[in-house]
Amino acid sequence: MTTVPRPAAELSADDARRIALRAQGFLGAPDRRAGVRGVLRGLGQVQLDTISVLARSHELIPYARLGAVGRTTVEDAYWTGSHAFEYWSHAACVLPVEEWPHFAFRRRAYRGRPHWGHELSAEAYDKVIAQLRAEGPRTATELGGAKNKGEWWDWSDAKIAVERALMYGEVVVVERRGWKRVYDLAERAIPQTLLHDDLDDTECVRRLVRQAGEALGVGTRADIADYHRLKGEQFDAVVEAAGLVPVTVAGWGKPAWADPAALASEPRGRHRTTLLSPFDSLIWERARTERIFGFTHRLEAYVPKQKRIHGYFAMPVLAGGRLVGRVDPAREGGTLVARQVTLDGPKAVPAVARALREAAEWVGCDAVRVERVDTPGLAKDLVAALG
Repeated sequence: MTTVPRPAAELSADDARRIALRAQGFLGAPDRRAGVRGVLRGLGQVQLDTISVLARSHELIPYARLGAVGRTTVEDAYWTGSHAFEYWSHAACVLPVEEWPHFAFRRRAYRGRPHWGHELSAEAYDKVIAQLRAEGPRTATELGGAKNKGEWWDWSDAKIAVERALMYGEVVVVERRGWKRVYDLAERAIPQTLLHDDLDDTECVRRLVRQAGEALGVGTRADIADYHRLKGEQFDAVVEAAGLVPVTVAGWGKPAWADPAALASEPRGRHRTTLLSPFDSLIWERARTERIFGFTHRLEAYVPKQKRIHGYFAMPVLAGGRLVGRVDPAREGGTLVARQVTLDGPKAVPAVARALREAAEWVGCDAVRVERVDTPGLAKDLVAALG
């Protein structure tokens, strides 16, 4: 554990909450001119996931900050014009293309580790690279098939090869087509000014710690390191050079660091009211969410149905800088269905209704139906507020 120098500032819990909200794009007017790409650059990453209820998570994240931005606009912002690439960060993420050089340390590390039990000949690897070079962007299916005839992990040689090349940085994902990855050579897809791996590991990690601190505003060692899945000792080695400053936060009980720019002005402005993807970087880490918002949330999509408490894809509701409830949504034709709603008291009703109406309009639904409210006495009020 690093030795923590004297704190530069003492923050209240509310100070830290507002700093985090502003850093994540939920407090103050959004930069609509920068749009989706501005959100991506500010966050440093947007997590991908296969689950699609209202929309996929990488669509929900800019929506939560900007409002009803077109879903085609979101995809174009990520994949048109070499503005982003897909790689392993907090998880599988879309990343700003400017960060390509700073993941060189991870690409080098992948070259030196076992490959999940997948055997592959050099000839099979070279064949896929040659095919991409000759034919241009291709899915794994177009490269020869994604799977053999066994279970889902029984990848074909072509799939093993192209995924290995992806982790090495020789190949990048240039778009998602029907959720299938479309691969191309990095030498074509990444701007030449960025296509280099000459930064050493320390410089890469220093940049990612700094970026994580900026995106979070304020965080503990674990918060900041986990943002890009760094190790605690990697954080310790670079935090001082990264320029983050030590702070204390009332009630946190742990050392914390902040982006100096986040401390330079008081967080003010309009709060966003919205549904949040469970994969949103504001809330993806349970311990941080509990510490900042006093709100316990768990994604239950992978929990057996009979053991779920709040629903398959329960989405927390943000309003007034607080988490005031959650909604487990679904779509039935032109109706957004709130299968299960949890409300933090009567004052949460208008905010949850507003969030549901806006989400319904965004995904092209013209009606909202509430099936269950965990506090039955508030069900009638919610339905009335939905109008």
